[in-house]
Amino acid sequence: MKVLTVGAHFDDIELGCGGTVAKHIYEGDDVIFFVATDSGYTNFAKEVIRKPEIALQEGQEAVAILGVKELICGNFVTNNLQFNDELVTNIRKIIDEKQIDVVYTHWVGDIHMDHQNVAKATLSAARHVKRILMYRSNFYDAPHDFHGNYYVDISDFISTKERVVKAHVSEFKRSGEVWLRFIMNQNQNDGQKIGVSYAECFEVVRYCV
Repeated sequence: MKVLTVGAHFDDIELGCGGTVAKHIYEGDDVIFFVATDSGYTNFAKEVIRKPEIALQEGQEAVAILGVKELICGNFVTNNLQFNDELVTNIRKIIDEKQIDVVYTHWVGDIHMDHQNVAKATLSAARHVKRILMYRSNFYDAPHDFHGNYYVDISDFISTKERVVKAHVSEFKRSGEVWLRFIMNQNQNDGQKIGVSYAECFEVVRYCV
């Protein structure tokens, strides 16, 4: 099985479906990461918070830990990602050339505009893919509910997920312990719903068997 995971920034995929990715790889599936932006950014005072080269280095470390075979970088500008033909074409090209069977992408209702626009572009690009699932890497309140209806048991892969999240050192220094604890608690709560220790929850767009 060929799996494409799509994220706006380095660390989004790991936060939203890092355990599921680890499970896919353990089961012998080919997984490709597509990260749309260079993931560098500055704050409102124009102070550099994360340099693109640092984000890339940390992203490469994370995919190495997971065993992901291919990382594709879109190099769009962080916080200026548009839902347009260029982004759709970038994703569609990967899907067609790699003959992708399953796509994981951001939840389309995410209030972070980069996340939301990546989700929209992915849904357009992947309109003929048999399986499309949306994950959350941002848990702030939104005007529409996330309808999680597909759970993956990641109990055996939770430690790997923690390692890959921590591999993004620059982000972890900024908000790491609190954010990671929130994510781990969320995965534990989702696991409780299906009777396992940890799970990741997705909203299914389409799931053909």
